[in-house]
Formats: sequence, structure tokens, C-alpha cells
Amino acid sequence: MTGFPGAPRVVRGGFVLLDPDTGRPLRTVPFQFNPDSLTRTVQPQGIGPEPGDRLEAQRLKGPPHETYKFEAEFDATEQLDDPDAHPVEAQSGLLPVLAALESGFYPSVAQLLAEDRMAGFGMIEVAPVEAPLTVLVLGRSRVLPVRITEFTVAEEAFDTALNPIRAKVSIGARVLTVDDLGFRHKGGLLYLQHHQARERFAGQVTRTPSDLGLTSL
Repeated sequence: MTGFPGAPRVVRGGFVLLDPDTGRPLRTVPFQFNPDSLTRTVQPQGIGPEPGDRLEAQRLKGPPHETYKFEAEFDATEQLDDPDAHPVEAQSGLLPVLAALESGFYPSVAQLLAEDRMAGFGMIEVAPVEAPLTVLVLGRSRVLPVRITEFTVAEEAFDTALNPIRAKVSIGARVLTVDDLGFRHKGGLLYLQHHQARERFAGQVTRTPSDLGLTSL
């Protein structure tokens, strides 16, 4: 028995890592369980730190700084009960999914070796290696290019080979905007789509001052 007949399919959130040049998906890491709660902080970008500047009080110099904080939980206990159907978890526990989540933080071994070869020839890499573009997916209406700012893993249970089989990952992420990426970058285009979706949602609220008991304003 897998569920109630006719029960809606629950969409899972997660991360997608994209090639920064082509936008091709490199790796998709879905959440095993969607977060129970999520904290979102929006910090407007105004002009002028001093209050009382009448010329700048209502001006915005760009999109706000937006951050997300949540916990993602992973549990391989049930998969270990059927190792033939789940050979990856049976052999390595949660190490593969944790490594996939962390892969956007590290240059690849090939990139490190290439830099070492260049250094051996007396060549200096001018531009640092560009990491994959990390996209946080929270349903179709929230597809966000982000930079991971916090990543803490609490490994809570282990198999006999000391592979983690239950883990809680605390994640902080800052949304990357067109100010960060530009208007033609794949991430910039994703941000604009997210921004347009937010404007459409805001347009669905049609209240007037009379709903607040005001006859004029």
C-alpha cells in the first residue's frame, strides 16, 4: 500500500546544479522530505543610510537582498531494509546524496590538477574557477538562483561501516539577482522569471483602503 487512492502527488523541492556557461543541468538533488518550515528574509536596497534625506527616502537602487534558511532531512533506514532495491544506500548510506549537495562548493579534481599544471609552467590563473550555478527549487513558482552561505550537516545515525544513514542539513542561501549575475546570464534570466511571478501574485490582491475602514487616504 503506497498511499490513498486519488491522493495528490506531493512535489519535492531540491537543488539543481547548472553548467555556468551553457545552463545544462549537471546534477539534481531532491529533498527526501520537504522542509517543515522555512525562514525567508527580505532586505530592501534603499539609497542613503541617513534618515531625513527627502530626495532618496523612497528610492530603490536594485532588487532586495533575499535569504532563505531551512533544514533538509535525509534518512536511509528504510532503504537499508531492502538492499537489493537500493544498492547505493546499502553500500554507502547517505554519503552520495551529501556529496552531491556539497559538490557545488568544490572545484573539481580536474580543475585543481589543471591549475597545478599551469603553476608548474609558471602560468597564473587570472580568473578563479566558476562554480556551477546552484538553483533552489521550491515548487514551480519559486525557482531561484542562489549562493549557499551556510551548510551544516548533523549526522545522527550510522551503519556498521560508519556511513551516515540519517542526517539533518541546515542550509542558508542568498538569492542571486541581476545585480549579481547580469541580465543575460542563465541565473539572471531565472531571477527575472521569479520576479515576474511575484508581480503576478501581488496583482491578485485587489483590496482597497475601504477594506481597512478608510473612506479616503
